[in-house]
Amino acid sequence: MSGGPEPISAEGLRAVQEELAQLRADRGKVAATLRGVEPTGDRADAADELQRASEVTRLDRRITELEARLREAEVAGKPSVRVVGVGSTVTVRFDDGTEETVEISEVAEERDLTLVTFDSPLGKALLGRHAGETVNYETPGGAASAMVLSVGGTM
Repeated sequence: MSGGPEPISAEGLRAVQEELAQLRADRGKVAATLRGVEPTGDRADAADELQRASEVTRLDRRITELEARLREAEVAGKPSVRVVGVGSTVTVRFDDGTEETVEISEVAEERDLTLVTFDSPLGKALLGRHAGETVNYETPGGAASAMVLSVGGTM
């Protein structure tokens, strides 16, 4: 991404919020199984306890990342209507003449074919571009290009 605060698409926001809720629930379940600081049981029990403690640490780290992403999105506000960024809708014309309006997103959703992730070849090529610019990118079938026809806010 740009290195500064990035807006988030509606789909991205929903996905982050859902993942955060699930992680918090998972963390609560795992943390509830931890005993105290007093070691009890055999080595297998101690190893299991250590593994659960490591899982809590992993969950805490991911929760912190997602909370930071939500704060960043709030600071960034809505996506620009002049420059392509995460959350922007972009109408492009492909090499074959077809036009499509897509949303630049952080997450891929199988059910929504209009989402293009920011880290996909097309998404990377579009970030930072303006209407009228042509982007070049690689596809599994080879090199491709598309012209940015318009940039808007979220869909």
